[in-house]
Order: sequence, then C-alpha cells, then structure tokens
Amino acid sequence: MNIVFDLDGTLIDSAPDLQSAASTVLGRHGKAALSLEETRSFIGEGAAVFVSRMMLARRIATTAKRHAILLEEFLEQYEFSIENAVFYPGAFEVLSTLKADGHILALCTNKPELPARAVIRHMGLEPLFDAFMAGGMIDSRKPAPDMLLHTLHSFDDGPALYVGDSEIDAETARRAEVPFALYAGGYRKRPVSDIHNDWVFQDFATLPGIVAEVIALH
Repeated sequence: MNIVFDLDGTLIDSAPDLQSAASTVLGRHGKAALSLEETRSFIGEGAAVFVSRMMLARRIATTAKRHAILLEEFLEQYEFSIENAVFYPGAFEVLSTLKADGHILALCTNKPELPARAVIRHMGLEPLFDAFMAGGMIDSRKPAPDMLLHTLHSFDDGPALYVGDSEIDAETARRAEVPFALYAGGYRKRPVSDIHNDWVFQDFATLPGIVAEVIALH
C-alpha cells in the first residue's frame, strides 16, 4: 500500500526550530521574538505564508520587497535550524513497522526542500521513504492537490492513504480524492469535527489498523 505523510505537525514537532529561525530574523529588525504558540499558529501553508503572518504579527509593512528580504533571511536560518525538532510519540516506531511490513512510504510537505531534507537526514528518516515532495519542487503547494498526486504517481496503482494533521492536509486529500487520516495531535487550528477526514487518530499505535482498513476497502 502507498502511504504518504505530511511532515511538520504530523511526524515531527518542528515548531521550536521555526521559532528560533523566525526570532533570529525578527531580532535583526528590532522586533520581539515569536512565542511558541504564535509559531504553531503560523505553520501550514509554506514559508512565504509563515513570513507574511510573522510580519503582520510584528507590524512590519508587508511590501513585496520587504517580504522578499525577510523570507530570504528566514530561509537561510531555517535550513540549519534542525536541532530542536522531536518526533511525536510512537511516530518513528510505526513508520519503521509499516516499512518492514512492505508498505511504500512517502513524504509530501509544504516545508521548503532544503530544510525538509536537512531535518529528515538529521532525524534518520531518509531510509524509510521511497519518495519525497517538498515546497518549491513543483509550481504548486498544498492545499492544491498537485503535490500529493505527483507523489502518488511515482508509485504503482494500489490503495493509498494520506496522513496529515491540519486543515491544509485535509483539503489536499479531499481535492486529490485520496483517503485521509487526521493526526489530532498536530497543528490543526479548528476542532476535529470541522475538518474533513476518513479516520482520526491520536495514538500512532492505531495507525497500522487504519492502514489495514484502507486495504480491506480497496
């Protein structure tokens, strides 16, 4: 079976690294650091949107030129801010189990390519994934379905599941017409009941059971 995962908020909590990168940039411009709560609330739609929200929160004029400068500075910091990310409980163990059981695993994230590759290397995830799709690799971003569909098209036909944590992931799966499992412990901004999903889980130990249900329905 083909199982595609979001990264931030689904497998790893990278908010402390994002907070560090953003706060370094804000400090250069004489602005207060972001709180962890603010950081988590800004995550989900890629680095450019994150920077726009960061600028708005600190009342920095969001001209195209100023945004481009801060985005470049943020990405420079972000690529190397990988020391504080942690796995959600049980995530790595379940990925290893699914891989050992013969499933095809992939990542599909709006996180920019360079920091995404850096953090998956740092956290030992590279051997587990057969495909990788990150922000900037194609001219589209979630919630448009293209990134997810592009990832799935690299595999043979068969049952598929997308696993994510947010409204963005849910909408991506809906548009791509791919079954969606919502991890309820990530960065979602609305109640679970308001988010499209086919399954909801809080404990990664239950994910193999969801995978078995998808296979049985195929």
